[in-house]
Amino acid sequence: MGNAQILVPRAVLEAYVRAVFAGAGLEDADAAIIARHLTLANMRGVESHGVSRVDIYTRRLEAGLESKKLQMNIEKETDSSLLIHGGHSLGILLATKGMELAVAKAKATGIAVVGIKHSAHCGMLADYAGYAAEHDCIAFATTNAPAYMAPWGGKRAYFGTNPLCYAVPAGEEPAIVFDMATSMVARGKLVVAQQNGQSIPLGWAIAKDGKPTTDPAAALNGGLVLPLGGAKGYGLAVLVDILSGLFTGAAFGPYIGHLYDDLDRNQEVGQFFWLMRADLFEDLAVFKGRVDRMIREVRLVPLAEGFERIYLPGEIEQELAAKRERNGIPLGSALVKELQEVGKKYGVASPF
Repeated sequence: MGNAQILVPRAVLEAYVRAVFAGAGLEDADAAIIARHLTLANMRGVESHGVSRVDIYTRRLEAGLESKKLQMNIEKETDSSLLIHGGHSLGILLATKGMELAVAKAKATGIAVVGIKHSAHCGMLADYAGYAAEHDCIAFATTNAPAYMAPWGGKRAYFGTNPLCYAVPAGEEPAIVFDMATSMVARGKLVVAQQNGQSIPLGWAIAKDGKPTTDPAAALNGGLVLPLGGAKGYGLAVLVDILSGLFTGAAFGPYIGHLYDDLDRNQEVGQFFWLMRADLFEDLAVFKGRVDRMIREVRLVPLAEGFERIYLPGEIEQELAAKRERNGIPLGSALVKELQEVGKKYGVASPF
């Protein structure tokens, strides 16, 4: 089949992934959360955090590295803060529940801070921050990751791709949602490129000999991803590890388990969510109206040469999600085969 792609309706893909995780031993409600999240990532064009993770998540579940039942306990709590012990549950479940609790606290007190430790890879932060914006909160979310990036000036990995995300509710306009890795690219994009037999742009990563590479396999096998903007991305990666790891009591830097490579240990990832109710300083309708005004004025800024349009953070992903809702989600042949093989293990017939 080469690198051919097929288009799969969102509902079909989500139902299949849900059945797979239910077959792997998750409660149906939890399987539904995982399936919705992974499918949403593909809808938004974030394939690196989408259904390409089904195989590794189920393998880690079968190995007992992540719990098939949600094991979430509250270790410390105040009116506006919460520290969650994740019990080595799936990170998507922990982050989903953690953000729901954060929103409830922010609604009650105005501000909420939630930390999660003993967690795992939690997928796409935009989902959680976007949920907060839907509930009229301004949100900032971080999660740390296994070491695949050297500190600026170094040649050995210490920090992860350490993403951060913010979301701001608007009125008539869509919420502003900005989700980025502090590296040039999330490592999952290298995995997807390798699966699809694609090269990667120069500047994303180096091979183990320290030389720039366009081969995702060379970057994944002993190589490193590079920090976004040099020292600036490095500085942000440090902050993410402090908030997600040191502050919560989770692992950090090289002490985090690798999702794909360490199939004999827990990841011990941490997440950090900070929320403010959007009406803390101004009436909610006034604030949302001002956000709408800014969005519309930004779109009207004269275009620089070579540009056809100005996008707000997250707008490209929102429009792509709407397009894929209409037309279907593209899946490469290698990923389709992988998903089918995982489904066979649990007696789930492939719909594609």
